[in-house]
Amino acid sequence: MDLILRGGNLPDGRKNVDIGIEAGRITAVEANLQASAPQEIDCASRLMTPPFVDAHFHMDSTLTAGRPRHNDSGTLLEGIALWEELKPTLTFDDYVARALRYCDWAVGRGLLAIRSHVDTTDPNLTGVKALLEVRERIKDYLDLQLVAFPQDGYLRSPIGKSNMTEALDMGVDVVGGIPHFERTQGDGAESVRALCEIAAERGLPVDMHCDETDDPTSRHVETLAAETIRLGLRGRVAGSHLTSMHSMDNYYAGKLIDLMAEADLHVVANPTANMLLMGRHDTYPKRRGMTRVPELMAAGIDVSLGQDSVMDPWGPLNAADMLDVAHMAVHAGHLSGREQILACFKSVTEYPARLLSLEGYGLKPGCNGDAVVLQAADPVEAIRLRPSRLYVIRRGKVVARSEPTEVLLDLPDRPNSIDYTRAGGE
Repeated sequence: MDLILRGGNLPDGRKNVDIGIEAGRITAVEANLQASAPQEIDCASRLMTPPFVDAHFHMDSTLTAGRPRHNDSGTLLEGIALWEELKPTLTFDDYVARALRYCDWAVGRGLLAIRSHVDTTDPNLTGVKALLEVRERIKDYLDLQLVAFPQDGYLRSPIGKSNMTEALDMGVDVVGGIPHFERTQGDGAESVRALCEIAAERGLPVDMHCDETDDPTSRHVETLAAETIRLGLRGRVAGSHLTSMHSMDNYYAGKLIDLMAEADLHVVANPTANMLLMGRHDTYPKRRGMTRVPELMAAGIDVSLGQDSVMDPWGPLNAADMLDVAHMAVHAGHLSGREQILACFKSVTEYPARLLSLEGYGLKPGCNGDAVVLQAADPVEAIRLRPSRLYVIRRGKVVARSEPTEVLLDLPDRPNSIDYTRAGGE
């Protein structure tokens, strides 16, 4: 074997397990593995997890916060307006440099797969060309999946249709859309139908920004679910954001969730972005904005979590840390039951891996030799602490590492170090 992780814990609760990796693949997952390797890592009862996966991101805009100025209102619409100002000034090299810098951040935090939406309503498709280049350059250490995203509207933009076709012909992986940004509800529904038909014809997945608004009458995910069923796209379609569901009446929301479950729709919530951008026009009480994650999970729907933004016109914060996203989801969604917290961990690992159809994902023999060792004992502790990623492993090779975090105290008559993983008072 090339690498053995010794004595770690798995997300499913198994403890003191060894993982053996050979030729880039996991070959053994068992206690007391009777084998040796040139490199062996003592995990010391720390959590070994598959890599984190970001189900919803905008890599073309990342790391542009403050250009041309900051979003002082904090609204979605000001963010869109800022992006429209910035977009014509961005060069191919600028897109590539920012994306590569961000990918370094991601790898350092154990985030090894990202689905990124890329704006297709730039006349020159510069961002698309740049991220296709980035996808090729990083493929050995990070899986990047691109969504053709008509930011200015598939129908509303005069180049929406032609550029969608061109971007997909260039090799973009997924058909995207933004029906609530079309001029009318009718145009929004028409765009959903047209884009789903394109995906069906090309054999591609669909991932649409749907109903990213506080308006409870924005119901395009209903059309998305219905088209998924009509066109035989079950399991290949995701509705992202769905923040209007937060404001819908319970009767209609229940009916809608049943339809979404029938369509085997994936859902992507973006807790940090949804909490930041939604409810901006409310006085008090203010709406939380995040979609109905507990109800969707209870209906058996896979709910993945995404960052959406990192330091861009829509949000000045985030840092490629999917445990931050899961932590926010727990609080924003009242998901504090132990099983619910465990589900939130799956929403940044297992569920988005399923959404992206990642081959060889997981910690079983035959899977890719990819893993992250955390300074935490289990998924609940990982979400609570958002701890150091001690080792990040890709195809059996350590691609990032960090030292364990330790706090030393200089207080009289007290222990001289703090261990945040201990529940006791000693």
